Amino acid sequence: MKILMVCLGNICRSPLAEGIMKAKAPEDFYIDSAGTISMHEGKHPDKRAVQTAALHGIDISQQRSRPITKEDFEKFDKIYCMDVDVLADVVSKAKNEDQRKKVSLFLEMSGHHQNAEVPDPYWGSMKDFEDVFQLLDRGSDAILKQIPV
Repeated sequence: MKILMVCLGNICRSPLAEGIMKAKAPEDFYIDSAGTISMHEGKHPDKRAVQTAALHGIDISQQRSRPITKEDFEKFDKIYCMDVDVLADVVSKAKNEDQRKKVSLFLEMSGHHQNAEVPDPYWGSMKDFEDVFQLLDRGSDAILKQIPV
């Protein structure tokens, strides 16, 4: 199974989601993350995301931001978006219905209500990063329960 996590800049939510999912998923899963913009391309995750993950024994410090590509729609089985704007942007990049079917909101797939969004902690505090971590952690557990291994 190949899973891609997507947020806006690929420096806060999707790197955390990637790290959490990698820590929980079977070893034969391939997990990556990307953003819908390239503004942070090549940069490491936000230091607060790195610190929050480290507090939970997860190292995301070596991840690098990258934008989503056309090839990602071919490579990945599931593409999870952190909010509805990211979802709309990612769906607009899909070239056909099969690719669009791979794309969904992370929280909807983890059992939350329709249009549920992972809040962007970028402009917030360390507590906001911790809250997002906990949301992604619970969501990852719920998603993995749905995927046959």
